[in-house]
Amino acid sequence: MRVRNFNAHAPSIFLNFATLPLCVFALILFVATSHAQIAVKGETVYTMAGEPITNGVVLINDGKITAVGSAASITIPANYRVISAKVVTPGLIDAHTVIGLNGYLNQPHDQMALDGGASFQPELRATDSYNAQEKLIEVVRQYGVTTIHTGHQPGALASGQTMIAKTVGKNVDEATIVGTAMIAVTLGPSANATGRSPGTRAKQVSMLRAELIKAQENDAKADKPKDLRSQIMARVIKREIPLLITAEAAQDIMTALRVAKEFNIKIVLDGAADGHMLTNEIKASGFPVIVHPTMARPGGDRANLSLENASKLRAAGIPIALQSGFEGYVPKTRIVLFEAGMAAANGLGKQNALASITIDAAKILGIDNRVGSIAVGKDADIAMYDGDPFEWTSHCTGVIVNGKVVSEVIK
Repeated sequence: MRVRNFNAHAPSIFLNFATLPLCVFALILFVATSHAQIAVKGETVYTMAGEPITNGVVLINDGKITAVGSAASITIPANYRVISAKVVTPGLIDAHTVIGLNGYLNQPHDQMALDGGASFQPELRATDSYNAQEKLIEVVRQYGVTTIHTGHQPGALASGQTMIAKTVGKNVDEATIVGTAMIAVTLGPSANATGRSPGTRAKQVSMLRAELIKAQENDAKADKPKDLRSQIMARVIKREIPLLITAEAAQDIMTALRVAKEFNIKIVLDGAADGHMLTNEIKASGFPVIVHPTMARPGGDRANLSLENASKLRAAGIPIALQSGFEGYVPKTRIVLFEAGMAAANGLGKQNALASITIDAAKILGIDNRVGSIAVGKDADIAMYDGDPFEWTSHCTGVIVNGKVVSEVIK
């Protein structure tokens, strides 16, 4: 099969939607069978709910995991389809991306993650822009990514809402797990992408405070405003949803923590390039960090970027997840599997790196009751590999989402 690399020298990896990183012998099969009964056998099964299982078996029925354990302890029913792999993991979770809103063509008609009409628009819903048929979704799925936290990108003080979706589904309704997950907020120089006020850090925080104060006042009224902005900001004040605050520089991270404490709201730090310089402060706040892509390019408010950022934050006891992030150039997405592999090589270690794109990401996103680990009762989201997932020579040989085989490689 043909592999198209749109930018061979960029750290991101992009293949067209019909390809896998498997040389010429890859064949993708799309199986429409519902309520499939499948047994996945792995030489090593990383459940992320305990120690890895050698010669493990995972039984799947009606979209859910019904059993997991060693081959010696589980009998595979005669009518189950058996799929084998060297390594089996939970479906991977990209803790922050913009795919589905921004597309692979990099043309105005498929770049829907940032509206330049105003600097503060928390009422914009990701679900109203999400394209479940976007080719980049299939690209990441072929590497084992089964769940994405996506939505409006950094670049405005409040660019809009985020959502959580599976990487399957003909439309947004079929794909969506959580319709409104967080509100995307940006602090620092990159908050000025719309070319509108605020132009300085002080103005950014002044505007954010004003909106939060207004939300407090509205929430105290007997006759509460019914407009979209008031409704979504009321949920922030009530701690029902967090602000996802992209803050790279130390001063912006500290500002985010200060505002969160001042208004007693929930936040998730995003990016946090200088996070390794503020481990004590972030740990004391109790807030998690969705760390910037490991291979992001340094510069600007990422001048202190470190390949060891994820490992240092986790070593300090701070909950972390990894992300593919937002890319302003072609290719339009990174692959979170590769970002985790690089973090593993720079202090995070393989087990922790895998956790950062499975169970730890699920916990931060509040969806660990459904995904993130291979456990009885959870969604049957499985990724299979022909070797160590973090080795560049390994390939994703199969993906199961909601109990259905959505891609498979036959050699």
